[in-house]
Amino acid sequence: MSTRRIRGAAVTAALATAVTACSAPGSGGQGDAKSGSLVIGVASEPDTLSPLLGYGKDGNSKIFDGLLARDAGLKLKPALAAALPEVADGGRTYTYTLRDGVEFSDGEPLTADDVVYTYRTVLDAKTNNTFKSELDAVKEVRASGDDKVVFTLKYPYAAFAARTVLPIVPEHLAGEQDPNTGSFNTEPVGTGPYVLSKWSKGEKLTFKANPRYWGGKPKVRTFTMAVIADDDVRATRLRSGDLDGAVLPPNLAATFKNDDGRRTYDARSYDFRAVTLPTPNKVTGDRAVRQALDAAVDREAMVGKILDGAGRPAYGPLPVDDPAFTKAVERAQDLGKARRILDEAGWKPAEDGIRAKDGQRASFTLLYPSGDKVRQDHALAYASDAKKAGIEVKAESATWEVIEPRMKDTAVLAGFGSTGDPDFGLYTLLHSSLAGDGFNNMARYDNPAVDRALDNGRRSQDPAEREAAYDKLQRALVQDPGYTFLTHIDHLYVLADRWDGLSTQLEPHEHGFASGPWWNIEDWQPKR
Repeated sequence: MSTRRIRGAAVTAALATAVTACSAPGSGGQGDAKSGSLVIGVASEPDTLSPLLGYGKDGNSKIFDGLLARDAGLKLKPALAAALPEVADGGRTYTYTLRDGVEFSDGEPLTADDVVYTYRTVLDAKTNNTFKSELDAVKEVRASGDDKVVFTLKYPYAAFAARTVLPIVPEHLAGEQDPNTGSFNTEPVGTGPYVLSKWSKGEKLTFKANPRYWGGKPKVRTFTMAVIADDDVRATRLRSGDLDGAVLPPNLAATFKNDDGRRTYDARSYDFRAVTLPTPNKVTGDRAVRQALDAAVDREAMVGKILDGAGRPAYGPLPVDDPAFTKAVERAQDLGKARRILDEAGWKPAEDGIRAKDGQRASFTLLYPSGDKVRQDHALAYASDAKKAGIEVKAESATWEVIEPRMKDTAVLAGFGSTGDPDFGLYTLLHSSLAGDGFNNMARYDNPAVDRALDNGRRSQDPAEREAAYDKLQRALVQDPGYTFLTHIDHLYVLADRWDGLSTQLEPHEHGFASGPWWNIEDWQPKR
C-alpha cells in the first residue's frame, strides 16, 4: 500500500468516528474551521459517481470538472476549458481549448481525448444512462491536437454551451471498463477539488482535498456527506451536534431560527412537486379526471401550510418568476369547475361521495417516498382536495425500490426541475419519445402539440420563436395535464456559522448532495 493510500485510510477512519460520535448538545457539529473538516446531513446519495451514467451532469460535482462551470448567478465560466467556446457555422460548431497543466487526481494529464471519450461514451447506445436526449444535438465530437475539442451539431442548439458542464472522466481508467458495471462507478477519479476517500453505501461519503487540483488548495480539507433519509432524524442530529449542517424542510429549518451559532440559507429553485398521472391507469388516464384534479387543488394553501411560505404555487413546470413563464396559466382552486368537468364526462357521485363511471370508481393510489415529510404533506393535502371533487386518492408511503416498478401505472408524488434553460427538464419530463424511460416522462404523457413545442424550442435559435413554443406548451398542459403541478419549493439549509464565502445558487430539483451552500465549498474560508 502506498504512503498516500495509508494516509487516506487514516483520514477515512477519523471521519467515520466523527460521523458516528455525538458531541455535546449545542456545540454545532464534529467539524471545525481550524481542522478544516465538517459533516453535512443530506437526504439521499447518488446511485453512481460516474458522469457517464449521469452523476454531476448539471455541474457542481466536487470530484470532477466540466469544460465549463457556473458562477453564483449561474453565468457560464471556463473550467477545464481555458475560455468560453468559439462558435461558428451558424451555431453548429463549438470549439473548446483546454486549460494548461490540468491533471487527474492520479497524476495523469487531462487531454482532448478524455473529453472525446466522455461524450462519445455518454452518447453510446450501450451506455445505460437516461440523459442521452439532452445531448441529442451532438453529431460528432473530435480532438484537434491535445488541447482542442470540436463539437459538430446536427442543428443549432441555443443551450448547447450550458450542456458542457458535463464532468470529464479519464479515458485511461474508465475506458478500460464497462461503463455500466465497472468499478469507476464507485471509485471515481477526476480533476475536481476533492477526491472520494470512502463510500459506505446508505451511510456516508467522505471526501478529502485533491492535492493536484488546478484551482488551488481548498481550506476545507475533508468533509463527509452523512446520508439520512428521514427529515426529523436529520434535524435531531443537527440539533444534538452530530452534524455541522443539513438540508431541512421549511418547518424544521424554522426551529433553528433563534440559534445564534447556526445560520439558515435560503435558495430559490426550479424544484417542483407534482403528481404523475400515468395514462395506462384506468382513472388517471382519463383526461377529464386529470383536468378536474388540476382545478380542485389548492396550491396557495400548500405553499402557506406545508412550506410555511418558502415556495410558490406551481402552475406548470416553470416557476412563476422564470422569463419563459406564461402568466395566463395562473389559476386558483375551482371546485365548481372540477365537479362540472366530471359531471359532463359521466363520472357520477355514488352514495359515499366518490364518483364512478361504467362501474369504475374514481379512485387511485398515490405513492410517496418514506421519510419525506414534505411529500407526505403534499400527498395528504392533494387527497383532501381531490375528495372534495369526488375523487378518492389513497396516499401510501413506500421506498423507491417499491415505487419504481409500480410507477408505470401508479401515481407518484414526484419532484423535478432543472435550471439554465426551458429545454432543460421540460423535454425529459414531457416528450412522448421518452415515455417510461426511467424517471423521464413518468406519466407516459403523449401530446403531439407539446412534442412539437418541445422540438421547436430545442432547435430554434430565435428567442421569440422559442418563447412562443414554450408559451404553447404551457397552455397545452392546462388543457391536457399529464401531471398535477403543486408547488415550487425553496431549499433551506442550516449550518454552523464557522466559515465565510457561503452562498446559494438558483437550484434544480437535485440538491443537498451537490447543490446547497456547499456548491463552492472549495472556496470557503475559515472565520477569523
